[in-house]
Formats: sequence, structure tokens, C-alpha cells
Amino acid sequence: MDISEAKRLKALEEENAKLKRMLAGAMLDNVALKDLLGKKW
Repeated sequence: MDISEAKRLKALEEENAKLKRMLAGAMLDNVALKDLLGKKW
């Protein structure tokens, strides 16, 4: 693996981590909304 491949791999790993954090946040929002909508007013 040369330097450019290693840099590309690192960039992809960082992007993957960012996307995972975004997905986790969206899933938490989804759970919170379902919880709110599930309660009777």
C-alpha cells in the first residue's frame, strides 16, 4: 500500500465514522418521535 492509498483509506474511515454518528443520531430522533407519538394526550 502506498502513501496515496493509505491517505484515501484514512479519509474513507473518517467519512464512515461521520456517517455512523449521523445514522445513530437519526435513529435516536426516530425513537424519540415514536415515543412522543405513542403517548396519549
